[in-house]
Amino acid sequence: MAVDGVSLDVPRGEIVCLLGPSGCGKSTTLRIAAGLERPDAGAVFVGGWLVEGEGRHEPPESRRVGLMFQDYALFPHLSVKDNVAFGLHRRSRAERDTRVREELARVGLTALADAFPHTLSGGEQQRVALARMLAPDPDVVLMDEPFSGLDTSLRDEVRGTTLKRLKEAGAAVVMVTHDPEEAMRVGDRIAIMRAGRVVQIGKPASIYQSPADREVVAMFGGANVFRGRVNKGWAASPFGQAQANSVADGTWAEVIYRPASVWVAEQGLSARVLAVRPYAGRLEVEAAIVGNALPEGVQVPTFVRAAASLKTSLSIGAEIKLAARPEDALVFPCQDAICRG
Repeated sequence: MAVDGVSLDVPRGEIVCLLGPSGCGKSTTLRIAAGLERPDAGAVFVGGWLVEGEGRHEPPESRRVGLMFQDYALFPHLSVKDNVAFGLHRRSRAERDTRVREELARVGLTALADAFPHTLSGGEQQRVALARMLAPDPDVVLMDEPFSGLDTSLRDEVRGTTLKRLKEAGAAVVMVTHDPEEAMRVGDRIAIMRAGRVVQIGKPASIYQSPADREVVAMFGGANVFRGRVNKGWAASPFGQAQANSVADGTWAEVIYRPASVWVAEQGLSARVLAVRPYAGRLEVEAAIVGNALPEGVQVPTFVRAAASLKTSLSIGAEIKLAARPEDALVFPCQDAICRG
């Protein structure tokens, strides 16, 4: 996927996550920064030095950039210590040995220095790749889905070790991920990409609280999308009038409630339970809205995702009530053809 007009400024000590679906240009952006691909236009600076652009192209090995890909790319014929030493060929033997010992100690692999990659677990291989990447003291670290190959039970542990080490190293870090939860946990900032462009960049809390559009809302916990007419700055929804200052009067708006903002209650919108599952310390309920006298000019989705206490007894087909606070709604101009009917 080509990238178009992407601009990122990442200072030392910060971790920026590139987040987006497969094919949106995340890995291409990383490869351009690394020098593995050349852009048709633009410039790349590392540590204040121009390494790409204005007729200049520094090869990857000259950019002081550390790379880690999802397959780790360890050399199977080299021991752990020799893998870590690979990028230190310009240093003296004594300096190389010292750096290798230091990095292996920092990732807890001193005892496996003479082992070979095929004898290691996935988590151990990831730590070897991390040590090899950081041994030359890079100014910039580029990571492409580094935890995607790990089992869920191992991922949190390895990710925690990696983040601790990256913060100690103090490099500028750009990490590609397609997992919104991971981006929220890892990134100091998140850059959301779509179709080769950055559509929003900011701190995790800022992106969650003020998403750019419906697609961004849906990335972080899902979206119940109602549609309502706007009148004098307010959009109609089944849960009350929601502020819609950014949408023109008389037009349709998307009035979005996150699943966590809609609750099974004693009074509210009538619905029938379609599915129930435990999720994140509560019940996640899918329900179809039934038999309601909706406000004029309101369209509802096929089903609504809502939350309930784990102690709530719910069965498939049961009728329930759904409630939400209008102030929890996120309102955007409606883009779908159904809104223009």
